[in-house]
Amino acid sequence: MAEYLVFLPYLVPIVLLVGGGLVGWRRERDHYASIEARESQYARQPMLNSRTLPAEAQSARTEMVTGSVVISIDRFKQFLGALRGFFGGEINAYASLIDRARREAVLRMREQALGADIIVNLKMETASLSKGGEKQMGTVEVLAYGTAVWYSDQPPRHRSIGGV
Repeated sequence: MAEYLVFLPYLVPIVLLVGGGLVGWRRERDHYASIEARESQYARQPMLNSRTLPAEAQSARTEMVTGSVVISIDRFKQFLGALRGFFGGEINAYASLIDRARREAVLRMREQALGADIIVNLKMETASLSKGGEKQMGTVEVLAYGTAVWYSDQPPRHRSIGGV
């Protein structure tokens, strides 16, 4: 039995890494399901990155709307990213992190623009937050902002700023 204790210092980090990967994968999968369900609610609300309204449109009311999110990478993906960074090449582990953050920020902005006919001048700002210097990425922040436009002068509906 004592001869197996030699492997314990190597086994514990592997178990923690794999366990963290499974938990991170599940949370990411659930977050994507939530994003897709909420995106379908706003499928009919157009968004433009143009500063101007379509030519035929007359706005009755406009309002700046924002949505922001901060999402951190799980330890398993951070480990995979570090390996990929060591050997060189594209780090795919971070692609889903940035995709989720952008989509979530846009959804939060759309939730703030509840009842608007269109959102124009859509912009996004992305920031990488890390403690360990330039090469380490641990957390990403995305801010989405734009101008919500109502074509008629109806009172705004109740705003719901939702979480994940």
